[in-house]
Amino acid sequence: MPISRSKAGLWVWLALAAGLALRLYFVLEAPPMTNDTVMYGDIARNILEHHVYGFTVAGTAPRPTLIRVPGYPLFLAACFALFGVGNYKAVLCVQLVFDLLGCAMITDLAGRLFGPRAGLAALWLAMLCPFTANYVGAALTETLTLFSIATAFYGMARWRDEGQGFGRWLWVVAAALAAGVLIRPEQGLLAAAVVPAMLWLAWCRGGPKATVPVLVAAICVVLPLAPWTIRNYRVFHVFQPLAPRYANDPGELVPLGFQRWYRTWAIEFASTENVYWNYDGSDISIADLPNRAFDSQAEYERTAALLTQYNLHDTATPELDRAFDELARERIAANPIRYYVALPAARLANMLLRPRTELMGTALEWWRHQEDISQRIFGAVYAGINLVYLVLGGVGLALWWRRDRNQNRPLLLAMAGYVALRCALLLTVDNSEPRYTLEFLPLLWFWGSAVFRGRLPPIA
Repeated sequence: MPISRSKAGLWVWLALAAGLALRLYFVLEAPPMTNDTVMYGDIARNILEHHVYGFTVAGTAPRPTLIRVPGYPLFLAACFALFGVGNYKAVLCVQLVFDLLGCAMITDLAGRLFGPRAGLAALWLAMLCPFTANYVGAALTETLTLFSIATAFYGMARWRDEGQGFGRWLWVVAAALAAGVLIRPEQGLLAAAVVPAMLWLAWCRGGPKATVPVLVAAICVVLPLAPWTIRNYRVFHVFQPLAPRYANDPGELVPLGFQRWYRTWAIEFASTENVYWNYDGSDISIADLPNRAFDSQAEYERTAALLTQYNLHDTATPELDRAFDELARERIAANPIRYYVALPAARLANMLLRPRTELMGTALEWWRHQEDISQRIFGAVYAGINLVYLVLGGVGLALWWRRDRNQNRPLLLAMAGYVALRCALLLTVDNSEPRYTLEFLPLLWFWGSAVFRGRLPPIA
């Protein structure tokens, strides 16, 4: 039985109201500021007050830094200039607007490609997604990154449908890709997926000459990095167009040996918080290491001795790093498949499947809380919701490929290519953090909506 347009409009308004209420809840119940929030805020303050892109140092001028690309600190600085320095509630409200706009673009894209029923399904999937809504309430890069992803793919589809060339949607895509890289450096993967697909579209329609607009747009994507690269060379005398892999300023010790040892056993986000982030600043308890961190009693005692030595001053040293590196070498030689294959895959699976409650103050190992059944239930429910989004997105992608692969192949491959490239990158990451896979959610909403295009009653 068809749904009337008035009833469809009612469902749209209900979805918007529910999504707005969910996000306002997270904004009003914003978690304590994370270390990254404090760092971004400090850089933003110094941009405004001292015209220095750097950190506050007591009693001296701010210390310049290059450990983060400038997009999010500049966004915070703009918000502070408009609403007052340190006014994070205003920042979160601005992020809320960007998040809703991103959801609207995914909704419209689903409606254009799969029909109005799928568009309505995409709207509800996006509005009620607790994981992205949660990050609206945190002054972190995730919300703006998700907005840039939604804008890039939406703009690509509109550019394709409206004749390609030097149209306005070309510049929308270029702006979204450039902003994405300025906010998070690994978002260059988004450009690596989108630009070749656009080149393919242009070539198929008009040959080599038709690719010129895309090539010009691609140049525009990297141009905003030029001032940042020049600044880094002038201040630090290094060529650094993005941000360092290990988030270190020139001259700082990078504990590569410790990180290599950590990769020989780490999987869970709990290890990231209790061990990885504590190194070079806080105590590390051997009780926080899982059994797989030791292959023998002798190795356990050796690891305990290293941690005891470290805990004396909570400071990373070259000597300690060499000792951890030697231990890592032995563990890798003993089981290379574990190090190069099993553990990277397990870390990726952990990032994909965790309940994503890291900003909610719940236990990191929620499944072990025998004394608090509510923690276990809450974690299980959130894990179930996350799994539903993953399965729905996978099924929708398969249906889209089966039905429309010839008509929409470049867009389809650009989306799937972005997910594949990001997964490949995450296989190399030391610290397992579920927020690193949030970027898949706009695509899961869109793909998942394809499941509903023939199931909901048609809109009359």
